[in-house]
Amino acid sequence: MFFLRFFQEFKEYGKLQKSILFLIAAELCLQLVNSSFLSNLPLYMRHEGYTDGQVADSIKFRYLGVLVTAIFVGLFIRRRKLLPLFYIACLGVPVFALGILFTVQSHQILLNHLMQLGWGASFTFMQIPVLPFILRNSKTGDHTSSISLSYATWSLATILCSIFISAFNAANPVLFDEKNLLYAIVFSSLLGVLCLTQVKIREEIPETKIRYAGSVKADWNILIRALIPTLILAVGAGFTIPFISLFFTNVHHMTTASFNAVNIVASLLIALAALYVPNIKKAVGYKLAVPTTQSFAILALILMATTQFYSQLRVSVYIAIGCYMLRQPLMNMAGPMTSDVVMKYVGKRNQELVSALTAAIWSGSWFFGGLLFGVLRNNGVAYVYIFLLTAVLYSIGVIWYYFLILDYEKRIALGLLDKEEAETVLH
Repeated sequence: MFFLRFFQEFKEYGKLQKSILFLIAAELCLQLVNSSFLSNLPLYMRHEGYTDGQVADSIKFRYLGVLVTAIFVGLFIRRRKLLPLFYIACLGVPVFALGILFTVQSHQILLNHLMQLGWGASFTFMQIPVLPFILRNSKTGDHTSSISLSYATWSLATILCSIFISAFNAANPVLFDEKNLLYAIVFSSLLGVLCLTQVKIREEIPETKIRYAGSVKADWNILIRALIPTLILAVGAGFTIPFISLFFTNVHHMTTASFNAVNIVASLLIALAALYVPNIKKAVGYKLAVPTTQSFAILALILMATTQFYSQLRVSVYIAIGCYMLRQPLMNMAGPMTSDVVMKYVGKRNQELVSALTAAIWSGSWFFGGLLFGVLRNNGVAYVYIFLLTAVLYSIGVIWYYFLILDYEKRIALGLLDKEEAETVLH
């Protein structure tokens, strides 16, 4: 009975506007490259003879590309059409991804860093405008479902890539090595351009009005308050997320096929969790759902990291896998919830800017996280201590999100925010 109701709820996603669904399909195509590179590019570089520090040094430039582009894109898209920017992303990401693979194989370090920069900059043209596009052009009642589906593209792409890589690599690890499989995924991502041609919608372009002289200062106060927990979580994630595959490979000696098989299950759980977010909102509200899911995710991360202390025992790898499968959906399902709250908290006229700042924060944090990760690993710091540092930062961020939601409720009560929109966020 539960599963029947569960899947009946998912039928609501099929009722979304076709143009929104095709845009999200294009986003999925780009996420194929993003997810496969996050999990398997470090493994490919490792097999090409790169050290952990060199891997981190290369990957950080991808996030630097987003960082240096994000604010420009966020300011540019205000009161402008967004659809042309999606074409830049759907063409640029595959081109620069091919450049990354070529330069890894040829060990052209400087050119590799430039390709990573270009990849990050190109991805920005999808990452930043997609939420403002959804909020502008979909019904208010569809916002949570559309945002949840957009977030689910990451996990859906990881499922598809993990199945593809795990199956073919297990069948013939020589022919279907990381390099050839990544090339195949990059070429398949070009289908995103075809998806964009089916986005036929008359874009709504909101007017930004400055109502009083002090509004800019007041808006920045709100933006800073809203984005501080994102910054804290992003810094912690930068030490961990891009290097999970190295943890399982170096500590628990998992093969590429085995790690991707684990990713299939974890990503399936992430996708189901993200798609179920609207039901969680209806059942308990964000004030309870956000801190609860994130707290259990932090506990799972701690248990996973500490398996390094007894990695010589066979049971350690199974505990690490179990904790990884719990941590992934629990932490990721909070993403649509916190984004929904933050977007509504800052108000309509700040949504494009907050989307840009969020992307900049995540990418900047992952850039510096990669830089620090490389330094720590080059100095022999164990993965467990790096991941525990992430857990501490996550805990601070979760507490801040809880107080942000309380402040959101207070601002609604004072009439400072749209009450109708608040009903789509709060329980």
